[in-house]
Amino acid sequence: MKAIVRGVEKEIPDVPFRDWCSRHDCAVVSIDMHQGHLSEDPMCPCPAPRGREIIAPVDAFHRRARALGVPIVHVRSTLRKTGEDDLKGRHPAAWRTLVQLYADPIPGIDEHAIEGSRWTEFATEVLDTDLIVQTKRRLSPFYPTDLDFLLRSMGVKRVVFNGGMTDCCVLNATFDASNLGYRVCVAADLVRGSDAELEAAALSIVSYHTGLVMKVDEILAVWEAEG
Repeated sequence: MKAIVRGVEKEIPDVPFRDWCSRHDCAVVSIDMHQGHLSEDPMCPCPAPRGREIIAPVDAFHRRARALGVPIVHVRSTLRKTGEDDLKGRHPAAWRTLVQLYADPIPGIDEHAIEGSRWTEFATEVLDTDLIVQTKRRLSPFYPTDLDFLLRSMGVKRVVFNGGMTDCCVLNATFDASNLGYRVCVAADLVRGSDAELEAAALSIVSYHTGLVMKVDEILAVWEAEG
């Protein structure tokens, strides 16, 4: 069994780590794989173009997970049309201000995650048997959503994260999940971030502090070996 520790893939002992990525009492949590990040439209309100690379591989992983009985939870950002959650609220999201320090102006930024808009449509495959959490207002899929409530209601003890962005929402997710007592695994080849450098830094942090970082084939090998 192999995991990636600070960028280096290495053999890790079955005990205790196989228990961290077992498919039993596990759920896959897919973060923000929606058009607001992944559309090629120039008006895309919060573009994360690197994430387009993983749409098909994420779908393929989800199909194999479903076949093994592992539930899929899709989390997406949505904000009320009236603006209180962000733009017109007393505590607007920090990223809206900080983005001007490192990126060109984004023409559609005010439309990011507005409920009912085309930008909240999933870019990945979502089946009727999947679960959706759609009250993500900030960086973590746990805040202020009912994701923790849902996972505990399902008896989930382990989570495998995929999606975007590695150095932002995925990283936040691993800290919250770990702090809440879940065993955490990140599918290294099914997450994308701002750039390769920040992706690597985020995954290194995860590997040191919050969970296992594994290639998807390694995760599936563990699951399939369990019978």
